[in-house]
Amino acid sequence: MDYLVGDVQGCCNALQRLLAEIGFSPSRDRLYVLGDLVNRGPASLATLELLHGFGHAAICLLGNHDLHLLAVAHGVRPAHRGDTFGDVLASPQRSAWLEWLRARPLALQLGASQGGWLLVHAGVPPPWSAAQTVALAGEVQAVLQDSRFAEYLHGMYGDQPAVWSEVLDGSPRWRFITNALTRIRFCAVGGAQDGALDLATKEGLASAPAGHVPWFEHPARASRGTPIAFGHWASLGLINTPGLLALDTGCVWGRWLTAVRVDGGRREVVQVACAQTP
Repeated sequence: MDYLVGDVQGCCNALQRLLAEIGFSPSRDRLYVLGDLVNRGPASLATLELLHGFGHAAICLLGNHDLHLLAVAHGVRPAHRGDTFGDVLASPQRSAWLEWLRARPLALQLGASQGGWLLVHAGVPPPWSAAQTVALAGEVQAVLQDSRFAEYLHGMYGDQPAVWSEVLDGSPRWRFITNALTRIRFCAVGGAQDGALDLATKEGLASAPAGHVPWFEHPARASRGTPIAFGHWASLGLINTPGLLALDTGCVWGRWLTAVRVDGGRREVVQVACAQTP
C-alpha cells in the first residue's frame, strides 16, 4: 500500500503513532513524505533516523525547512531562534545525514497504479506541466549533489525572479525552481506579471493579495488534469478532492499529522493528533 504523508517537522512521536495506525510495514508498504522532515518540532534527528531506517520504503521530498538545515549546516545562514534541528547538527553522523538530505528529490510523479500523483512540497507554478516540474526538480537535485552545491546554497535565498522564464540560468534559475517547489502559495493572475510568485503571504485563502489566487486555482495552470499532492500550507488544513491533496494539517502546531492511501484507485485518510512530544 502507498501512503502520502504531510509535513512531519520533527514530530517523531506523531509519525510513529500514524504509522502504527495505518499498520505500516516497510516490507509491504511505501511511504511518501512531502518535505519538511525536520525543524520546529522536538525530534528532528529521531525523525530522520526513523525514515532512513525504512530504506527504499520511505521516499522523502525536500521542503524549505530541510534546505534551511543544509544552509545552516554549511555556514551559509545563521540558525533562527525557533530552529530545532540542533540534534542533527550535533550528531556524530552529522555528515551522513546532510549527505542523505542532499540526495532527496524536490518532486516526483507516481505511476498509474498509484493514481499518477505529482508530489511536491509547496506547489507548481502555472506555466509548468507535470513532466516539466519533475524535470526542473531534477535539475536542482543534480546541483545539490555536485560541485555547484556551495554556489546553490549561497544563491538560494531571495524572492526574485518572481516570473518563470526558460532563459533563466545559474542561481536565478535554481532559486526560482526552489521557491516554486518549496515556498509557493499564491501567484498573480492576469496582466504582465501573470503567474508571478507571491512569497510573502503565508496565511489562508482569504489572505490572497489583490490580483492573486492560490497557485492551484490559476485558470491557465498547465498541470491542470494531473492530480497533485503537496504540504507546506498549514493554514489550508486538509484538502481532499479528486485532483488535489493538501496534507500539511499543522502537526507541529499541535493539530494533526495526516496520511492518505492512494494506490489501486483507493483513497483512505488517516490522521493522528500531535502533542509535540518527542
